[in-house]
Amino acid sequence: MPLTMAKPGETVIIRKITGKDEVRQHLAELGFVVDSAVTVVSELAGNLILQVKDSRVALDRSMANRIMI
Repeated sequence: MPLTMAKPGETVIIRKITGKDEVRQHLAELGFVVDSAVTVVSELAGNLILQVKDSRVALDRSMANRIMI
C-alpha cells in the first residue's frame, strides 16, 4: 500500500519506490530507500511530514503515493 495510507505516529518499512528514475533518485537522496524505516510525524490535507533517519522531510501526496510500504 502507498505511504499515504500510514497513520500519524506509525513507523513503516519501505518496500518499493515507483516512478521515473529521476524521482526515485531524488527520494533516495532524501533518505527514502528500500528496507529503511520511516515514521509518519503528521498529516495535513494529504501531505506528510516524515521522520527519516535523523531528519524530518515533508512530502506532498503525489510523491508519498510513489513510496510503497
